[in-house]
Amino acid sequence: MGFSYFSLVVTLLIGSSLVSADFYNEFDITWGDGRGKIINGDLLTLSLDKSSGSGFESRNDYLFGKIDMQLKLVPGNSAGTVTAYYLSSNGSNWDEIDFEFLGNLSGDPYILHTNVFSQGKGNREQQFYLWFDPTADFHTYSILWNPKHIVFSVDGTPIREFKNAESIGVPFPKDQPMRIHSSLWNADDWATRGGLVKTDWSQAPFTASYRNFKADACVVSSGISSCGGSGSSGSNPAWLSEDLDNTKQERLQWAQKNYMIYNYCSDSKRFPQGFPPECNMA
Repeated sequence: MGFSYFSLVVTLLIGSSLVSADFYNEFDITWGDGRGKIINGDLLTLSLDKSSGSGFESRNDYLFGKIDMQLKLVPGNSAGTVTAYYLSSNGSNWDEIDFEFLGNLSGDPYILHTNVFSQGKGNREQQFYLWFDPTADFHTYSILWNPKHIVFSVDGTPIREFKNAESIGVPFPKDQPMRIHSSLWNADDWATRGGLVKTDWSQAPFTASYRNFKADACVVSSGISSCGGSGSSGSNPAWLSEDLDNTKQERLQWAQKNYMIYNYCSDSKRFPQGFPPECNMA
C-alpha cells in the first residue's frame, strides 16, 4: 500500500517537473552514419544493425548536476545489445558515471549495470533487475551528482548511492567536467550470459528511444562554472547539497534488497585481500 502510494506521488512529481529539452540544442549525433536520429527536437532514437550502432553526446560539459532522461529500451530479443547512457570526462585519468542496459532473450529481464570511475579507476559494478518492462514504455533514469555523493535513480526510486570517500583515500569525481554520452552497440562477446547468447541479426534494426531530457546542472564553459563563485547570481541550487531523506533511504534499501543481483562490495572471490575501502562506509 505504502509503495503504491509513493510510486504514484513520485510519478506525478516526475511527470509535472520534466520539461522536454530541445535535442537539437542539447545533443549531437556523434556516430552511426544516420542510425541516430533527432525527430522534431523532442525525440531521439539510436539504432543498431549488423554494420554499425550509433551514439550521441551532449554539447555541454557539466560539473555536478541532477540529470534526468527518459528511455525506452530495445524490445523483443535484445540479447547481445548494450544501451549505454553515461557521464564521462576525457583523458587517461577520466571520471565516469554509468548506466548500461544489457539486453536479453525475449521474456528474460534486462540487466541494469552501473559503475563509477574516478581518475581512471572503475571496477565498482552493481547490477539490478528492474521492477517493470523497460521496453514497453518510457521510464526516467536519473543521476544526482554533487560533492557529497552520486545517486542513481529509476523513476524517482534511488537504486545506488556512491558516497564521497576521499577522507579514506578513495578518489571522487569532483574536478573534471563531464559530458553526457549514449550509445547502442553490439557486445555479444560479453553482454548476455557472459557472451554465450549472440545477437540475432534477423531481428535488426534494434532501436532505443529517448525523450524528456532535463539537466539541473552546473555547466562549465571555458573553465567557468555556471554555479557558485563570487561572479554567480543568487545562491547555489538545492540539489548541490541534497542528501537522501528517510523515505529515499527506505526506497534505496527496498531496491537493493529486492532487485540487486550483483554488488562488487560483497564479491569476496574477487577481492580475497579485502574489499575496497568505500565498501566499509556505513
